[in-house]
Amino acid sequence: MPIKTDVVIIGAGPAGLFQVFELGLLDIRAHVVDSLPRIGGQCGELYPEKPIYDIPAYPVIGAQELIDRLLQQIEPFAAQFHLGQAVTELERKEDGRFRLLTSTGTEFDTATVIIAAGLGAFQPRKLRAAGATDFEGRNVHYKITQTDELADKDIIILGGGDSALDWTNELYDKVKSLTLIHRRVEYRGQPASVKKMKKLAAQGHLTEFHGMVREVLTDNGEFRGLLVADAESNMHEVNAEQVFVFWGLSPNLGPVADWGLDIDKRQILVDTEKFQTSETGIFAVGDINTYPGKKKLILSGFHEAALAAFAVQKYLDPDKRVFLQYTTTSPIMHKRLGLEE
Repeated sequence: MPIKTDVVIIGAGPAGLFQVFELGLLDIRAHVVDSLPRIGGQCGELYPEKPIYDIPAYPVIGAQELIDRLLQQIEPFAAQFHLGQAVTELERKEDGRFRLLTSTGTEFDTATVIIAAGLGAFQPRKLRAAGATDFEGRNVHYKITQTDELADKDIIILGGGDSALDWTNELYDKVKSLTLIHRRVEYRGQPASVKKMKKLAAQGHLTEFHGMVREVLTDNGEFRGLLVADAESNMHEVNAEQVFVFWGLSPNLGPVADWGLDIDKRQILVDTEKFQTSETGIFAVGDINTYPGKKKLILSGFHEAALAAFAVQKYLDPDKRVFLQYTTTSPIMHKRLGLEE
C-alpha cells in the first residue's frame, strides 16, 4: 500500500531538514526522500568538515556539525527518512493528490511535494587528466573528510571557487605543504577569501599556481603529483601525495526534468510568495529553485522553507485562518517543540 501523507520532501540537505522544522511548527509531519545513503545532502557528502561562516549566530560552523544540529532541531517532529532511493516518478492523480514512486519501489500518496534536492543528482566535476582515474579514492579526491590525516602530507588543491579557497585557507597550516592550482588568474570565490589566500601565498605559507593539469605523474606506478602547463604552455612538475579537486558540481535534474515543471537553466522556477512551482501543490526550496534575485546561500534556503511551510498549510486547509505564532512565547509552539512537561 502507498504511504499516505500530507508532505513529501525530496532532499535531505540543510534546506530539506529545515523544511521539516518549519512544517513541524505548523503541526505538519513530513516524509523525506534522498538518493544519497545518508542525511546531509552536499554538506554531508562533499565537504563535511568545511567551515561555514554565514549561518546566523555561528561565527563558524562545520558543514557536518550544521547537519547534526539541524537533525537535533527537528527531533520533536519525527520525520521519516527514506534514504538511498531516488524519486523516479511523480504524477498528479485524478483526486488532485500526487503519486510519487522511488527507485526502490516505495510509493507515496501525498497532498503536496516540496523539492529541496540541491543541484539535483549532482556529481563532482572530475579530473580528466591522463592517469587520474587510476588514483581516484587513493590520491585523487573530490571531498575532504578527515583533515587530521593530512598533517604530514604534501597536498594540491585544484579550483578557484569558494570550496577550493575555503579549504586552502583552512588547511595551509595543518599540512606539510599546500599548492593551490587554478586555471585562471581570476577567482570565482568570495573577495575576502581570495585576499586571505593571496596574503598567505605572499608570506610563503602556500604556493599559488595558475595553469592546466595535463597528466598525473607516477614513479614506479606510485602517485607523485601532477604535470601542469602554465599560460605559455611551459610544463611544471608539482609533487604531492594527495590531490583534492574542487571544480564544482555537474548538475543533473534527472527525473525532475520530466515532471512538467517550468525550468530555466536546470533550475525550477518558483514564485517568491509561496515558493510554489508552475504546478500547484509542488514547491521548491534551496539551490534547485530560481527566481529574480535568487542567491544560492544556505540561509536563503532557510527563508524559502519558512514561507513554503505556510503555503503548504494554506494549500492543505484553504479555509483555515493562519496566525503567526512565535516560538518564544506561544504555548502551542512550546507543545509542538516538546518543551511542556
